Amino acid sequence: MKKIRIGILFGGRSGEYEVSLMSARSVLSALDPNKYLITEIGITQDGKWLSGDQVLKSFEKSDMAGLMHVVLQPEPGATILYQLNGSQIQPITELDVIFPVLHGTFGEDGTLQGLFEMADIAYVGAGVLGSSVGMDKGVFKEVMRSNQIPVADWLTCTRIYAEKNLDQLISRAENMAPYPLFTKPANLGSSVGITKCKNRSDLIEGILEAARFDRRILIERGINAREIEVSVLGNEDPKVSIPGEIKPADEFYSYNAKYHDDRSELYVPALISDELVNKVQDLALRSYKMIDCAGMARVDFLLEKETHELFLNELNTIPGFTKISMYPKLWEASGLPYPALVDELVELALERKLERNRSQRIYRS
Repeated sequence: MKKIRIGILFGGRSGEYEVSLMSARSVLSALDPNKYLITEIGITQDGKWLSGDQVLKSFEKSDMAGLMHVVLQPEPGATILYQLNGSQIQPITELDVIFPVLHGTFGEDGTLQGLFEMADIAYVGAGVLGSSVGMDKGVFKEVMRSNQIPVADWLTCTRIYAEKNLDQLISRAENMAPYPLFTKPANLGSSVGITKCKNRSDLIEGILEAARFDRRILIERGINAREIEVSVLGNEDPKVSIPGEIKPADEFYSYNAKYHDDRSELYVPALISDELVNKVQDLALRSYKMIDCAGMARVDFLLEKETHELFLNELNTIPGFTKISMYPKLWEASGLPYPALVDELVELALERKLERNRSQRIYRS
């Protein structure tokens, strides 16, 4: 069999840069060299694309001296990765598919997916629409609520609005729900920039913290909840894993609790009733299809402890992909091992590219 030429893309201009490197390490270790010709492509924190030998190791050491500047042209044709040397470019390798292992802005939000669409190359994961709607927590909640899927009360505003109308914003937030409230950048993940606010002073600090990472800010009602997660895989006919539950080491599933504090506990499967399992899986599939997601997503829920009411929290189109991350762990517990999961994601990317190719691009009356 001809090997699939795959580009693994990681790093990026995002607060989740370090998480991306961890995910990329796991994906690279799972790729079978008998099936794939692998090209590592790293994006620096200032947006420069680099390739060469041992790219991920160079990024982990923050020593990119031996790497070359590369570029993917945003036009259809031969999907070639080029070396960029001043005003000169020369081809390095042709690529059949790209596996973006980037989390957050300029990776998970539809911008990179737009480049891949322009270049007419197959890529793993959701398209422009699913990525952008899934990324923006405020817009995603609007779509869910308009389709009768329960979400926690929230409000969104721009950074400029918060700077000019801080007192008014605080009043709106306090009228929406009692403390605790959560402040979040609307377009980021891995709990970067999230603050649990127990009083007005916390709220002010939380708004300022969220504004560091995004021009759109979300303030959300705090819920004393169990955190239930489920993984979705597929294009037109997606399937869903068994649910898992997280008991974070911190007051909520913070960045530290996710990646540094090993006291956080993951329960697979989640200790919930069969009825609730079915409800979680149904809502996950509905939300996935609703935003035209493809490839993969992890869907997160909040199960309120006092009322047992279920809220959809968010949908992550490029979830954490380390071997201890919930997305692959849930599939492994559902009978799909990590290497087979990676293979299936590549197959889904190639399948979706074939489906895109069926669309006519020229109209003649």
